[in-house]
Amino acid sequence: MTKIALLDYGMGNLHSASKALSAVGAEVSITNDPKIIRAADKIVFPGVGAMRDCMAQMREQGIDKVVQEAVFNKPVMAICVGMQALFTESLEFEHTQCLDIVSGQVKKFEPNWTDEQGAAIKIPHMGWNTISGMERSHSLWRGIDEHAHFYFVHSYYCAPEDTSVTAAVCDYGQPFCASIIKDNLFATQFHPEKSHKDGLQLLKNFVEWQI
Repeated sequence: MTKIALLDYGMGNLHSASKALSAVGAEVSITNDPKIIRAADKIVFPGVGAMRDCMAQMREQGIDKVVQEAVFNKPVMAICVGMQALFTESLEFEHTQCLDIVSGQVKKFEPNWTDEQGAAIKIPHMGWNTISGMERSHSLWRGIDEHAHFYFVHSYYCAPEDTSVTAAVCDYGQPFCASIIKDNLFATQFHPEKSHKDGLQLLKNFVEWQI
């Protein structure tokens, strides 16, 4: 059974993520203990809330160093604010320095963006939306249909400098990066643990992902 360390730094949706990962066959430890994290087969890095608070909590508990170490030696999945924390900086609160594992910025949705009917988008982007542009041959997308629906809750989006790391896009006024894959790092802006069948399939694919 794959051992997953679900990182606990006070800012993640741990219960839902733990339950979903367990449902697809993982042995889950909710932890901030570096020894347990290093012993795990894979890491899931969740996050909710304001980026400045998340980064402060990460640094206080040493989770920032654990993640920076782990991305070089085992599969890591980051979710929502966890994905945003991987980038160089967030423009939330004007400027928040992040982990700089993926070059790029986290930007706020522009209120002048409009939907297909010409109405201004609502911020935050909350609820179900489709993703597209996945590389169908990649094992992480096995069993996920093009234009599958996932659950989003966010006011900021990731803009990688190297667009080749973009693994899926979502349209909310304009297309934005909804997922990245970079070597053994996988991240989603949406919440697979809240996305029913497709979300569970995606988590299952991560649990079974062979690097």
